[in-house]
Amino acid sequence: MSDLAGRAQQWQLQPPEAVEISDKWQHCDSECWLCSDISKPRSWSTVNKIQSLGLAGVKQDLRVKARRSCTDVLCCMIFILFIIAYILLGLVAWVNGDPRRVAYPTDSQGYFCGQKGTPNENKPILFYFNLLSCTSPSVVVNLQCPTRQICVSKCPERFLTYMEIQFMYRKDRNYWTYYSQFCKSAFLKPAKTVTQVLLDDDCPTAIFPSKPYLQRCFPDFSTKNGTLTVGNKTVFEDGSGKTRNAVELRAAANGINKVLDARAIGVKVFEDYATTWYWILIGLTIAMLLSWMFVILLRFTAGFLFWLFTFGVIGIIAYGIWHCYWEYSSLQGQPNSHLTVYHIGIQTDISVYFQLKQTWFAFMIILCILEVFIILMLIFLRDRIRISIALLKEGSKAIGYIPTTLIYPVLTFIFLSICISYWAVIAVYLATSGVPIYKVIAPEGQCKHENKTCNPEIFNTTEIAKACPGAQCHFAFYGGKSLYHQYITAFQIFNLFVFLWLINFVIALGQCALAGAFASYYWALKKPDDIPPYPLFTAFGRAIRYHTGSLAFGSLILAVVQMFRLILEYLDKRLKEAQNNISKFLKCCLRCCFWCLEKAVKFLNRNAYVMIAIYGKNFCRSARDAFNLLMRNILKVAVMDRVTDFVLILGKILVAGCIGVLAFLLFTERLPMITEGPTSLNYYWVPLLTVIIGSYLIAHGFFSVYAMCIETIFICFLEDLERNDGSAERPYYMSQSLLKILNEQNAQTKKQ
Repeated sequence: MSDLAGRAQQWQLQPPEAVEISDKWQHCDSECWLCSDISKPRSWSTVNKIQSLGLAGVKQDLRVKARRSCTDVLCCMIFILFIIAYILLGLVAWVNGDPRRVAYPTDSQGYFCGQKGTPNENKPILFYFNLLSCTSPSVVVNLQCPTRQICVSKCPERFLTYMEIQFMYRKDRNYWTYYSQFCKSAFLKPAKTVTQVLLDDDCPTAIFPSKPYLQRCFPDFSTKNGTLTVGNKTVFEDGSGKTRNAVELRAAANGINKVLDARAIGVKVFEDYATTWYWILIGLTIAMLLSWMFVILLRFTAGFLFWLFTFGVIGIIAYGIWHCYWEYSSLQGQPNSHLTVYHIGIQTDISVYFQLKQTWFAFMIILCILEVFIILMLIFLRDRIRISIALLKEGSKAIGYIPTTLIYPVLTFIFLSICISYWAVIAVYLATSGVPIYKVIAPEGQCKHENKTCNPEIFNTTEIAKACPGAQCHFAFYGGKSLYHQYITAFQIFNLFVFLWLINFVIALGQCALAGAFASYYWALKKPDDIPPYPLFTAFGRAIRYHTGSLAFGSLILAVVQMFRLILEYLDKRLKEAQNNISKFLKCCLRCCFWCLEKAVKFLNRNAYVMIAIYGKNFCRSARDAFNLLMRNILKVAVMDRVTDFVLILGKILVAGCIGVLAFLLFTERLPMITEGPTSLNYYWVPLLTVIIGSYLIAHGFFSVYAMCIETIFICFLEDLERNDGSAERPYYMSQSLLKILNEQNAQTKKQ
């Protein structure tokens, strides 16, 4: 106690005052950051406040708790074990995987095309024997085209069939030399019949002009007088006695040909980016400055923007009511206008309904009800709206006092990029682990042995080849029979689950750190003098040191929900063809339920992280306290959410719209004052959309910080109202603007 008195004397206080402070400080909550650091008074206002507070006031100090203990330790240990296992999985996948299997196409024998040090080193292109078979349903199921695939040095450049080669070979052996390079193995002459070639799958029955793309041979399509052609031909022989046309061939490679058609567009897009990249960077920089200015100036414009939008909506609805009445009146006396929807039934032409008086009368009634509802809400919720607007202004002030919070989204982006990159690398290495696995593929998809493992070297001598004519043994994927290879699928699921957990943890860490920084602003008696130094850094350190387990717990719950949603989407795509109306209905219900559950968990988690940042309790207690607090103030929560959502959406649209208009004028050469702008663009909308989307994402990053600020201040405000009464013993910590509104409401309540 003498130490406290001595420090009070260092502050040049009179001995009686020092004794008073020393006596009362023995009752101070040791978890308050001010109490734990009394040797450095924040300001004279703080010292005077300590003096003025009674004993009860000191006990009720609601500042951010500084002395904490670790929470949810068990979940923290589990989280660390999962991370260690995730790292070990990455090491094992790195040892067993081979990403070259993704970079190089693989033939039917499982060998790479174009890989150095292999027999296919000079054969970098994959060639399909019969591309027309790629329209088989088994392509969708097995993700493999049921035809022989070999590596070649170049793609075919002419139309030839095996039967034609048998005749041409007698005149010139060079024809067979050219054709044989597309066969599985070299032959001295085309002695086999077409039937034998088809059975042995040694050579293609026909070749046609192709071009390499993505290291694969695809038909050389072109358009001649509006007609699709291949090598200037519309029809050709397929080598088996059938005449095919270019449309059939295009259907076989439809998905790839869309990419082929986009190749020229891609080149032009690249040229546009090369011309406008620095203008795009300038636009994104301006978007960042506009977002920062919008957040800072919200303390002056929040109310104006909200009321402008609200009265604008009221005016638009009023115009809609007048227009409906005008249409209703103009239809008076028109033939058949008195009919009802029941009389005309369901019509495909929607304009028919607009010829009925009943339609416009119904619209007018709906708009009138909506107009009355909005006006009544504004009348009865006007005080809560005023508080919400004041909180928006307070959030802008908080960011102005703690500007480092606007930089935090960059750190979040870096963490998320690391998580995404690590997940993608592990997924690739896991997918390419093992030895080649071969599966039975039937062109018609009607073989009971389909998808069974096979050996391509002896497949033609097995019972499967006899039972399923036309079935082939092709490379399917990489795997093996070891314990590691048997659990590749489980490892991929584990990879995805831990990825979701880490992503949610990074987001939760950011929310908790920002909440701690903004809570320290709210609970400062005199702003900004009483705000602790480096609030964001301190809050981030507290979250990592004490609350990793709690953040991991909340992230785990959300990751489990998201994992169920992904499994449901996967099953939906795999079983899409076998669904009936009942299963589709159940699927839609489950998707809706899981979507709502994910939104609810995100909302509860976010508020739980705010309580963790303030009081340092575990996740369950924080979530319970936050939920109870919000339920006790459900109307305030509803109004606050709507007002905040409106302002943030308006801000994003405003920033993206302003930058978009400037970019449009620039890229379309409509700004004469800028003579050095980009000219002769192929597609001006490419850099334009890039600037607009990039500006929106930048604004979203800034406003996500602002949204967390508003949510934290709102929860602190509700806590302040419940724990304090504005007296000298228990003063409010809210700002003067909020206090003024609250005093006005209390005065009105007393009068009533």
